[in-house]
Amino acid sequence: MTDSGAHLRLGVLASGRGSNFQSIIDAIRSKQIKAVVAVLITDNPSAFAIERAKKNDIEHLIISPKEFGSGDDFYAKIAEELKKRRVELVILAGFMRIVRKPLIDAFPNRIMNIHPALLPSFPGLHAQKQALDYGVRISGCTVHFVDEGMDTGPVIIQAAVPVRHDDTEVILSERILKMEHKIYPEAIRLFSEGRLEVRGRTVKIKGQPTPDAAIVNSPLMKP
Repeated sequence: MTDSGAHLRLGVLASGRGSNFQSIIDAIRSKQIKAVVAVLITDNPSAFAIERAKKNDIEHLIISPKEFGSGDDFYAKIAEELKKRRVELVILAGFMRIVRKPLIDAFPNRIMNIHPALLPSFPGLHAQKQALDYGVRISGCTVHFVDEGMDTGPVIIQAAVPVRHDDTEVILSERILKMEHKIYPEAIRLFSEGRLEVRGRTVKIKGQPTPDAAIVNSPLMKP
């Protein structure tokens, strides 16, 4: 995926199948977002995200934390490789590790993550199961900037997904994932247009016409 003009340069970190990675590739190809994926970095040599990168002519690097004496060294190496490729925004697409200070300091308010819950509810692993076990009626997903906590960074955009009485973790996860594929490219588009401003814990979206512009899947709407 070659560079062109003033396109936003993305660096993607993934550990698994990379379905959100694919949604970003598709959004770039359809010109929904003006960006280019400069590199995929993975900590898992078996990640299917690698196949997605190869298919789309995207450079990929495998960087294993086992090769480094500390987690900080691991993230310093990732930051180094991203900077070599002039990455402007780092995208976590199923990267199954908590990002540490060397990478965060290298890209302040320029690392995005997506989480399958309406944060601050249900951070961490198995968020969909947490939601079902708690008995919530509305779940969803959140794109947020990354800080040093676990899913604690400022929220950029969220999508609500109704929880049905017969949902399982797998079924709910699949419905949430469909919304993830919509809102992650949208958050990247807003960043690429310079429309996101972080003020403390709040992300202001410049030029957002009305609150109705939020992406919501209402439980009162027909599925």
